[in-house]
Amino acid sequence: MAYQATFKRYEIKYLLTPRQKGAILLAMKPYMKLDSYGRTTIRNVYYDTDTYRLIRRSLEKPAYKEKLRIRSYQTAAPYDPVFVELKKKYKSVVYKRRLTLPEIQVRESFQNGSPLPVRSQIADEIEYFRSYYEGLRPTVFLSYEREAFYALDGSDFRVTFDENILYREEDLSLGSETYGTPLLEKGQTLMEIKTAGGLPLWMSHELNQLRVFRTSFSKYGLAYRRMMIRPAMEDSRRSCHVC
Repeated sequence: MAYQATFKRYEIKYLLTPRQKGAILLAMKPYMKLDSYGRTTIRNVYYDTDTYRLIRRSLEKPAYKEKLRIRSYQTAAPYDPVFVELKKKYKSVVYKRRLTLPEIQVRESFQNGSPLPVRSQIADEIEYFRSYYEGLRPTVFLSYEREAFYALDGSDFRVTFDENILYREEDLSLGSETYGTPLLEKGQTLMEIKTAGGLPLWMSHELNQLRVFRTSFSKYGLAYRRMMIRPAMEDSRRSCHVC
């Protein structure tokens, strides 16, 4: 059985030092609670064309951009649930469409190019995306350790802390272990605030006190930049050797 969900919200990102993270966690204590999953390792496989059309477009910072990924919250065995996510961003607002299906069904669909074994509005959107961007293939595996907090007042305000963000270009399977090249400096944490509205006053006050400012940070975008730099550096070294 497939489950589906839709999200519409702002996602605001900040890079934190250990001291800043500690101070924000302390400020959050009266207002927020760690979710029942605790510290979770998230695995993602991003899909793109042979020319990396999706991420190149995204890095141009257009008004509208979109991406497709498959995600799991554990080392995924064939019948474990995984999430097929279509993520769109229009003028700073993030729209996410998500289908939950057994890993084996998703893997077979993407490997064979066959439709997902479910019909729904979200499934139709994902299939249209796959047909529009012909030749989609897995391009990068991204993993990170996440702590997610929800608001005690019942609002949709959420805060996540991502650490140990790793990427790799091989072994692109949600059933594999987490390893790869780090995207963050040692001790850094990526904090994301997810909300349909504004920031609570207490959070705004804490960010101002700590002089923490929002940043533009795309995990896939940064991984892509690193992936493109490496061949250029290798070509340069080969040229120097020939000289």
